[in-house]
Amino acid sequence: MNPVVAVIAPGAMGAPVAKRMVEHGLKVLTSLEGRSPATVARAGAAGLTPASDDEIAGADFILSILPPGDALGLAQRFAPALAASNSKPIYVDCNAVSPPTVERIAAAIAPTGCPFVDAGIIGAPPRPDYMPTFYASGPDAPRFATLGRFGLKVRVLDGPLSAASALKMSYGGITKGITAIAAAMFLAADRGGSADALFLELKESQPQLLAWFTRQITFMYPKAYRWVAEMEEVSDFAGANPAAKDMYAAVAQFYAHMARDFASDQKDVAALKEFVGKNAKN
Repeated sequence: MNPVVAVIAPGAMGAPVAKRMVEHGLKVLTSLEGRSPATVARAGAAGLTPASDDEIAGADFILSILPPGDALGLAQRFAPALAASNSKPIYVDCNAVSPPTVERIAAAIAPTGCPFVDAGIIGAPPRPDYMPTFYASGPDAPRFATLGRFGLKVRVLDGPLSAASALKMSYGGITKGITAIAAAMFLAADRGGSADALFLELKESQPQLLAWFTRQITFMYPKAYRWVAEMEEVSDFAGANPAAKDMYAAVAQFYAHMARDFASDQKDVAALKEFVGKNAKN
């Protein structure tokens, strides 16, 4: 018998992940409690089945896929239903959180008797020709990897329970950190009157880097609000090095600024669009 999976929440990543499993024959539950009409529509388009918390607690797997600032709260919300359930689903935290946060989430799940798996998603949301990788760690990670038969791409890591999140923090800290540095310097060049010269120099001496920045910054604007909490988690992850901790706290502040700009007059967004847009014209 095929497993029943719950995916919470049906957002930009969760919905296409769930859809992939539905397309491979699984029944996928989700919670639509208090969600917006747009989220309800997204869940319907993905083929998800709305369910109560008690029904979700009766699934075989629960995949938590939501903004990192909400990850611990979700585990705490489901703990009573999971404790009361006879099914004891495998709770898989797939969020961009630091190892210390993983330990807090695992501690919230432990009294329920449910197995816990740490997972980190690296890559863009699934498309018909593409699937991001779920890196998974912990004693029960091989059980989560069985969902590879139903459309997921799972790689099990050796190491401690939070090894997957340590990888996710490292990878995200590099990619999103570099994106923030580039965007900040593009804006500084624009204010300093040297944007055209900087673009031409990057085009000549760093064409591959410029192409990568163009893609990353173009995708960044609507996601900046989500990256704030992720960079705060990276700052926590880097906490043993005070300079690195402060650096990523500043990156989080930069993304908070970009999120505010995107939601208001988009002055900086427009300047960045103008800069990276030169790549399409040259």
